[in-house]
Amino acid sequence: MVDEAGEAGRLDRWLFFARLCKSRSLAARLCEEGFVAVDGAVARRPARTIRAGNLVAVTIGRSQRRVRVLALGTRRGPAPEAQGLYEDLGTVPVPDDWG
Repeated sequence: MVDEAGEAGRLDRWLFFARLCKSRSLAARLCEEGFVAVDGAVARRPARTIRAGNLVAVTIGRSQRRVRVLALGTRRGPAPEAQGLYEDLGTVPVPDDWG
């Protein structure tokens, strides 16, 4: 399910469609607070353009989930459909700044 048309979409919508965030407003807030990176750069705008092939890292709590975008999607569908929108590259722990 690779997006071959070179289409682009909004980052917050994609995070919601891919079920990496429970709501679109949560996805937007994570972006604005600097917890989402695209291709290694912090994406502070929820409307940031995203395309197939981009690497996305989402930090939630003490871990960072890394995925590669395969397709944009058109809706928030069931979990198997959402999992087809990305390739999971794994989760890594986030260093503790207080330690």
